[in-house]
Amino acid sequence: MPLTAAQVLQFKPPKDVGKHFDGGGMYLEVTQTGAKYWRLKYRFAGKENLISLGVYPETKLGAAREAREAARAQLKAGTDPSQLRKIEKISRNIAASNTFAAIALEWHAAKTSGWSPSHAKTTIERLKRDLLPWLGVRPLGDLTPPEILATLMRIQGRGTIETAHRCKGIVSQVFDFAIATGRAQANPASALGVALKSKIGGNHPAIVEPVRFGQMMRDIDAYAGSPITHTALLLHSLTCQRPSEVSGMTWAEVDLDAGWWTIPSDRMKRTLKGKANNTPHYVPLSKQAIAALKELQPLTGRGTLVFPSERGQGRAISENTARQALRSMGYSDHTPHGYRASIRTMAREHLRADKEVIERLLSHGSTEELRGAYDRTQYFADRITLVQDWADYLDKLRTGADIIQIDFGKAGKAA
Repeated sequence: MPLTAAQVLQFKPPKDVGKHFDGGGMYLEVTQTGAKYWRLKYRFAGKENLISLGVYPETKLGAAREAREAARAQLKAGTDPSQLRKIEKISRNIAASNTFAAIALEWHAAKTSGWSPSHAKTTIERLKRDLLPWLGVRPLGDLTPPEILATLMRIQGRGTIETAHRCKGIVSQVFDFAIATGRAQANPASALGVALKSKIGGNHPAIVEPVRFGQMMRDIDAYAGSPITHTALLLHSLTCQRPSEVSGMTWAEVDLDAGWWTIPSDRMKRTLKGKANNTPHYVPLSKQAIAALKELQPLTGRGTLVFPSERGQGRAISENTARQALRSMGYSDHTPHGYRASIRTMAREHLRADKEVIERLLSHGSTEELRGAYDRTQYFADRITLVQDWADYLDKLRTGADIIQIDFGKAGKAA
């Protein structure tokens, strides 16, 4: 006779240890410990098999019978329920290993050997901070364009439009990797860039107008924040090197007596091959830059970093520290990286500096593309002159000297 719910509840060891059949091959097995297991015994292809239908009381009598009928329907359709369960388990395991996080980390590991350490570090940081918390546990094949876009819009909502575009590129590359390795059929991130705000011309905002630049230098002088940040702002303006190179400057790289800053190859923005060549970048220091560093030296000179983070733990200030300081002073139209555009424009227009000398100072190669691999000219003497002329020019802008205001309206009438 079929079992009743009351019987199932009352079965207890040692009296009821054993199998209690309900019909259709299903029975309840009671163990010596009092555990109760639903089982289904059946034959498929001439062989006897056994599968579990659940554990009581999590699986009640009615639910066990439903599972039995589902298994019998599979048998009727010519499918072995045991084999089907094994296939489903394998599929679940594959799905678990095919999450966005799993494939993204696999992609990152596969690509790292061809990247510079800094690029690999930046990419994994963006993954962990901006993408994995929202997309990581999702099976890659289940992700949709709206879901990915929502994550990118969250990044854009912080005001970091460039980062949103970079993260979109990361997601797209992860999907391309999954397609190439047979774990995805399409790339739902490929067209999402059009839904994000446009990057500003692909360039870093920069002030190139002398009067406004002079006001910015006066505001930097009056900056009331950390002296470390203040000096970093000055070094950005005086050396025009990349933000990561300035923020990561060490005292060992600086020779204040000789007036040189030697940036190791592995801290430069170069290809992996370029870094492997191990050629440092030499930056001459103006008298003003040396004075600024000497003023900071009593504060940070006992440590390794010129600009240590206030958070400690041996870290340098963030590349974003100087940017935020400029924003706090009202300069949303200029970034630390923008000083590189400033010197390229203003040193050419107002100091008549040689273009090749400027490019070498900025650690760019020869501007003549076909000569780039062979032209090793460094223009050291000319670069020394350039950085001092640039620093003196900034002093003049700071005081308002030698700036000629042109009223184009009057000039036109006079003409």
